[in-house]
Amino acid sequence: MTRPAYPFAAIVGQEQLKMALLLAAVDWRLGVLLRGDKGAGKTTTARALADLLPRPARFVNLPIGVTEDRLLGGMDLGKTLKGEPELRPGLLAEASGGVLYVDEVNLLPDHLADALLDAAATGVSTVEREGFSAVQEARFVLLGSMNPEEGLLRPQLLDRFALAVDIFATHVVTERREVVERRLAYDTDAVNFVDRWTEEQIHLQQQIVVARARLSAVRCSSAMLDRISTRVCEHGVVSLRADLAIARASCAQAALLGAADVTEDHVDAVLPLALAHRAARSSQPSRSPQSSPPPNLAEKPEPPTRKQADEEAAGTEERRFSAMPLSTPELRWMADDGRSGATAARRGQAPGPVTRVRKSEMPAELDLRSSVRSALTETGQSKLRVQDLYEKVREPLVGSRFLFVVDSSGSHAARERMRAVKGAVAGLVERSLRRRDEVAVVVFRGESAEVLVEPTSDTAAVLAALEYLPTGGRTPLAHALELAQQYINEETLLLLLTDGRANVPSRTADAWADALEAAAKIRCAALVVDTELSSTAFGKAKELADVMHAEFISLASFEAGYDLPILLKSGAK
Repeated sequence: MTRPAYPFAAIVGQEQLKMALLLAAVDWRLGVLLRGDKGAGKTTTARALADLLPRPARFVNLPIGVTEDRLLGGMDLGKTLKGEPELRPGLLAEASGGVLYVDEVNLLPDHLADALLDAAATGVSTVEREGFSAVQEARFVLLGSMNPEEGLLRPQLLDRFALAVDIFATHVVTERREVVERRLAYDTDAVNFVDRWTEEQIHLQQQIVVARARLSAVRCSSAMLDRISTRVCEHGVVSLRADLAIARASCAQAALLGAADVTEDHVDAVLPLALAHRAARSSQPSRSPQSSPPPNLAEKPEPPTRKQADEEAAGTEERRFSAMPLSTPELRWMADDGRSGATAARRGQAPGPVTRVRKSEMPAELDLRSSVRSALTETGQSKLRVQDLYEKVREPLVGSRFLFVVDSSGSHAARERMRAVKGAVAGLVERSLRRRDEVAVVVFRGESAEVLVEPTSDTAAVLAALEYLPTGGRTPLAHALELAQQYINEETLLLLLTDGRANVPSRTADAWADALEAAAKIRCAALVVDTELSSTAFGKAKELADVMHAEFISLASFEAGYDLPILLKSGAK
């Protein structure tokens, strides 16, 4: 006997989440992205929504390792072997009329994500295989969930979700207790628990049915469309998908509430759902056309004395410097046995999704469909030969995290060193990042460190944030390294750019001792870039690199045109 789904009406709190899902239930074009912590109830709520939809409504859970044939549809292998070739529907067609749920959608291969979102937007899925072609209806409510700690969606894919909700487990004790009590009651006797919520469930179902019937008659006036576009522009969002998502969601909200016309209240209610995931990456300032030009490299000002450098480092005046173009090397992460560090770090984990198949006489993972097809084409029989064998090629689930820890203290104002520092970061980002990699930036100056850029794959936002990063004040190096530890995972490459002149203590009265202690706790592949001027060198950055077991290079090498790859070891200590 199949256990009934947890009732949607029994979900505690999470009002924004429930509103977004009800809007999607009314207008299937409103795909919803659920972002949040593990154990916050994303999957439970997604499954509960399918139970509210008019019957029959399937809940299809899309596995991350799905193949393109299984997603879109392909040849029915059994019938093909019998000489009766026929196309088999894919998961997109099977989900039509129900809910298609993609857990960890940020780990879905990009080409599959593109196909999925295209079908979700158009309501049809086109399949073409071995001379056969079919167009299948695929009108489903698309729900995607992700934990941002495990990697982010490409900005282009993120924008394809009409609505997004950030979900956090409540910290209100009474609400947490209520969540646990209801879950325990459901686990003890699911049928009895569901019966207790039957009346509320029926009310929500009827509300959805009525709203669907009313939706086409809801009017969104020109004045409301002007208001929508104005608010979108105020948030600096470029994509027109935002305007369309707000307009559709406002109509769905009006239909749910029984209104014939969209009002300001309807628009304001859905704005956060449509803008949260778009405005975040548009909030960084664009590159200023008035930014100062790079310094004349032919000019060689007199180097400051050590006393002058120390005085400048302790100063509080902040200045802004534009990045100097530098020819930086490419970073490569290698394990001790010479293989990719990212691959080595994933040994023992579940394999990633299948991205393609290829011929192989010794396949690590046999692709039976392609192998049988090859045998039938070549010999007319299903008996496999060595030359018929194909293997599945899988992609790693996540990329690397490049964690930049950047010293923007006053010592980098000397001879405008901050221009070279910013140029080095920009060059390393542009040359070293691959698909699925992400960047985070921690900066330190004054009395403390801060996270300038949370982990993201939007490199344009990273470079824009660095462009406007001010320089000045003291050097809280220890605090920066302590803050960086919170962003380290097993896929992290840490890049520390500093002259090492720590002068703000963190735990004791000795700023340098605190910095060394924090550096010793770093447990990941790392590179220390020494930004110190050779004329006033103390050699502190080299000491940090030794304590961190990190690779070491000077910023002067970048300026001199150093272009050999930098190989970083896996960082397991």
